[in-house]
Amino acid sequence: MNTAEKLSILADAAKYDVACTSSGSDRQAQAGQLGNTIAAGLCHSFAADGRCISLLKVLFTNVCTHDCAYCVNRVSNDVPRASFRPRELADLVIGFYRRNYIEGLFLSSGVAGSADATTERIIECLRILRHEYGFRGYIHAKAIPGTSPALVDELGRLCDRLSVNLELPSQESLKLLAPGKTRENVLAPMRQIHDSIAEDKDTRGLVRRRNHYLRQVHAPKREQAFAPAGQSTQMIIGATPESDYHILNLSHALYANLGLKRVFFSAYIPVNQDARLPSSGAIELDREHRLYQADWLMRFYGFHVDEIIEPSSPFLDTGIDPKANWALNHLECFPVEVNRARKAELLRVPGIGVKGAQLIMRARKRSTLDEDALRKLGIALNRARFFITCNGKYLGAGVRFYKEDLRPYLTSAIDGGKHGRRAVRVPEGQMSLFDELPLEVAPAAKASLPASRPVAASKTQGKPELERLWGGAA
Repeated sequence: MNTAEKLSILADAAKYDVACTSSGSDRQAQAGQLGNTIAAGLCHSFAADGRCISLLKVLFTNVCTHDCAYCVNRVSNDVPRASFRPRELADLVIGFYRRNYIEGLFLSSGVAGSADATTERIIECLRILRHEYGFRGYIHAKAIPGTSPALVDELGRLCDRLSVNLELPSQESLKLLAPGKTRENVLAPMRQIHDSIAEDKDTRGLVRRRNHYLRQVHAPKREQAFAPAGQSTQMIIGATPESDYHILNLSHALYANLGLKRVFFSAYIPVNQDARLPSSGAIELDREHRLYQADWLMRFYGFHVDEIIEPSSPFLDTGIDPKANWALNHLECFPVEVNRARKAELLRVPGIGVKGAQLIMRARKRSTLDEDALRKLGIALNRARFFITCNGKYLGAGVRFYKEDLRPYLTSAIDGGKHGRRAVRVPEGQMSLFDELPLEVAPAAKASLPASRPVAASKTQGKPELERLWGGAA
């Protein structure tokens, strides 16, 4: 089998691994070496600044000893198998890079023989890239559960980001659908990666301070940083009965206890016939999208998980985004005056994002903002107008300030777009950028507004218990 045939098989086999991640690390180009890694963002589709960036997303091998019910590459499936040789894949990456096809690599793998044997071959490939070719581009590699700590450490010093797939939201589901994997085999490398990143950061800080104190002109060559872009994980949703409440609390625990940069949700795609799997062939893309929105609120908007979802309603409403849903349930906190509101209050307004809140805070230092000024700043006034005032003027006049009246203006169908693989019959399990449909303003009675009140403070709690949350379904 030639390299092109292997690439066709192994690139297709990698499509179920979610890899749309920001790089999170900054490594400049150097004379005599190839590439760089830009902290502004790197992913297989679009960067944070809008650039289209490509990663070669591929498996090292789709040969696997595991028989996970949901996986197309499980050992019991009769599918074409292929494996790269370490140098063969390294040469392929460099060839693609020099042709300007790619700027980085996302590498996962099945388990061929054992976790250690497979990881050793992946490490050999990355050594060739980093040391022989001097490749300084972005590399995201998956650490295989059960890999020995020494190999995880070596792998982490060759990658920008490491990830270990949690796979499923509870230990019971893992036992049912992936009997070859155990909770400890998954959590042990995740804990090691977290501890190694923290230790590496502390050590480098001490070295920098020492060198500054000694005013060394030629500081000693430093060891490669350990996974400077951090770690992430992925879990499949919809293959097992765990609720969104359980999944979001688990994500919160992963962020709090293991310092993950990102938790990815992958809607279950039926690729196998198995009695343990759901009989329905529906792909829960709407649910996946709402989980990503809720996750974004926790990471960037200051929401606590208990504000987004409650045990009494354990599944997110797919008809409305979680932020708008919170606003409708807390109308006592609105409207807020955009010229005086704190940033935390602005971030709670539907239609105002992190960048929008920053622009408002900056612009109002120079002038008093009105409706036209907000439009020029790019604020989504078709949503935000019901929750704000501009210099005392309410922008949502004509609609009563009641939950049942406001909700129709904040709901919209999730549109997966007509581009890429989302347009085909079986989606590829990757997150898309969903565009909201335009909202028509319906006539209604004049709004009856309550006095503006401050946004409720986020709840603060200690670190949630990861072992309890991943020890059973909720």
